[in-house]
Amino acid sequence: MTANVGTIDRIARAVLGLALLAATLTGAIGAWGWIGVVPLATAAFSFCPLYRVLGFST
Repeated sequence: MTANVGTIDRIARAVLGLALLAATLTGAIGAWGWIGVVPLATAAFSFCPLYRVLGFST
C-alpha cells in the first residue's frame, strides 16, 4: 500500500472519525455513527482505497 492521503487530509479524517464515534457513544446520533471507524482507519494507514480507484493522491 502506497500512501495516498496527505497530512491535512489525514487530520480532517481523524477529526471527523473521532467526532462521529464520540457522538455515537454519547447517544447524540444512532448506530450509523460507527462509520467513523472508516475515516479513522484511512487516516491511521495514510491510505484510501477509493482514492486509488479514482486516481487521487493528496
